[in-house]
Amino acid sequence: MTTTIYGITTCDTVKKARVWLEGHDIAYRFHDFRAEGLDAKRLGGWVGKVGWEKLLNKSSTTFRELPDADKQSLDEKKAKALMLAKPTMIKRPVLEVGDQILVGFKPDVYAQAVGK
Repeated sequence: MTTTIYGITTCDTVKKARVWLEGHDIAYRFHDFRAEGLDAKRLGGWVGKVGWEKLLNKSSTTFRELPDADKQSLDEKKAKALMLAKPTMIKRPVLEVGDQILVGFKPDVYAQAVGK
């Protein structure tokens, strides 16, 4: 089963999740949004599984710095465009474990997903 964690290297929550994975001997690949970007197909798959509302981090600095016009009347199409343009607006980390998508980091949820 392939495990990939998506986020940015400077995010404390991503760091905690990575430490947890390593501490439980879970092999994973790290995908840095800043360095590698994010493609529309993958984001669309995540939105289809967990919804754009869960993925879009309205508390992020990136989102808060947007012009008010960009923050108003959000729908799936607009939210996906914003997240593709600025992936740091995505709640982190996003963990792909097989066909599961986990958003955020909770050790008990990770343990259940990876069978630890």
